[in-house]
Amino acid sequence: MKLTDAQTRVSLKNILYATDFSTASEAALPYALSIARRFESNLIAVHVNSAPSFAPALPPEDWPAIVQAEQAQAKVDAQHLEKKLAGIPHELVFRDGEIWEVFSELIESRDIDLLVIGTHGREGVEKLMLGSVAEEAFRKAECPVLTVGPHVATPPRQLVELHNILYATNFSQDSIVAAPYAISLAQEHQAQLALLHVLHLAQASDMKDPQNSAASLLHRLHALVPPEAELWCHPKCYVEYGPPAERILEFAKKQQSGLIVLGVRPVEKHLTATAHFIETMTYQIVTQAPCPVFTVRG
Repeated sequence: MKLTDAQTRVSLKNILYATDFSTASEAALPYALSIARRFESNLIAVHVNSAPSFAPALPPEDWPAIVQAEQAQAKVDAQHLEKKLAGIPHELVFRDGEIWEVFSELIESRDIDLLVIGTHGREGVEKLMLGSVAEEAFRKAECPVLTVGPHVATPPRQLVELHNILYATNFSQDSIVAAPYAISLAQEHQAQLALLHVLHLAQASDMKDPQNSAASLLHRLHALVPPEAELWCHPKCYVEYGPPAERILEFAKKQQSGLIVLGVRPVEKHLTATAHFIETMTYQIVTQAPCPVFTVRG
């Protein structure tokens, strides 16, 4: 995803939509289609055939038949997906291998600007988004990631209307990098943009610090939106107090946010206590949010 127009506009030339043809993947498709139409993007749908795992009680002689049946069903599912992608530039890609390795290679080789991926619990998509792949997606991806989590209601139609967008920041360099994306998405969808900063309890207790005053924090939030940003309505800024993840989730639910935008810290081999807290907070938001979460790696 590339920045243009005074750092407030973004360009999404290529979107990678990950699917295993489950209901979880289906839930993410309307968001991929809507963003692709808004930004006139090329949509690449990828299905990864990873090594199958069979139940211990299943006799080995039955394995080939099961694999063939799954492959046949995947072809049928691909035909249905092809119909849903009609009207926008698109490509279907089938690959064998490890899921994240395939995603990573495509992101680099196809110059991907956004990865769209979905999960609705453990229904057929455990290997796609739960565990290591889920964490790798929003912390390792070289492009932003749109995650449709297990508590997001399936949109009733293919064109999603994002009326309210929430951008949450702690003013760190990693979180600030997501601001232009939140602004641009609000521009494209003519959405109300809310900017939120949550003061942790330890910080909130020291209100004598001018940096932690509500007025100062609100001013800093307003300053993140440049005056030349072409928003259809004035952005609203908020300061909340308490555990960041809980407050962000509560705010999104209360405001009926259609999208949460976050800047996330890149994964590190040896995590500090602070980094571990940040990644745990992000994962909590991604998996519990009532709406999709758009993460940008710092």
